[in-house]
Amino acid sequence: MHTVHIVGAGPGDPELITVKGQRLLQQADVIIYAGSLVNPALLDYAKPGCQIHNSASMTLDEVIHTIEKAVKKGFSVVRLHTGDPAIYGAIQEQMDALKKLAIDFDVVPGVSSFLASAAALRQEYTLPEISQTVIITRNAGRTPVPEKESLKSLAVHKATMCIFLSVHMLDKVAEELIAGGYSSDTPAAVVQKASWPEQKVVRGQLKTIAEKVKEQSIDKTAMIIVGDCLESDYALSRLYAPEFTHMYRKGTGAEEK
Repeated sequence: MHTVHIVGAGPGDPELITVKGQRLLQQADVIIYAGSLVNPALLDYAKPGCQIHNSASMTLDEVIHTIEKAVKKGFSVVRLHTGDPAIYGAIQEQMDALKKLAIDFDVVPGVSSFLASAAALRQEYTLPEISQTVIITRNAGRTPVPEKESLKSLAVHKATMCIFLSVHMLDKVAEELIAGGYSSDTPAAVVQKASWPEQKVVRGQLKTIAEKVKEQSIDKTAMIIVGDCLESDYALSRLYAPEFTHMYRKGTGAEEK
């Protein structure tokens, strides 16, 4: 029985899929991809005759049934998810269903959109003496969020925050973050469709970002980034300081031994 490959497609740019993910797409007999979230250009890697299914209109049972039929025929299957499938990928329920059917599978990680957003901003999220923590989260919507993980609760850390699936309620996001402890002047940015040709970047502060994003008509497929890393003086890394000694380099002024 063939293995099913759950593959992270990356954030959008077809060249940001992993080499392994690309190879599996090229070899697949059946590809089930996550609708409008996956750049259709990735399907150009498919070989002639490959069966391609858009899961946007499918239920979980339909996805699993399609995989089961393909595997029974001896076909190689790729389940193609956006970004990295471990983050808001809804793959756990699929993996559990495959386990019940004794269908073997593996997972190929991908580049998440929160990382592609950092690249679009040309920004490091973890800066010395500014922030050494990145919080990946979302605001409560149709999918609830535990109270202890609410934006207001998480804001107390004042860490760099990457907020998925929430740009359509950005005004409420900003209110929650400010109520939780961020200053209204805290730098904020929104990156829509990071790495896609139509990528948009909007910068501002918590008190202004919602209005700026509204002016750009951005209401989906976007990452919200909040934190002082976006606009702050920071200490230089000790790793490359000339006086810093480590196992690969002796710093200036170090004692000879």
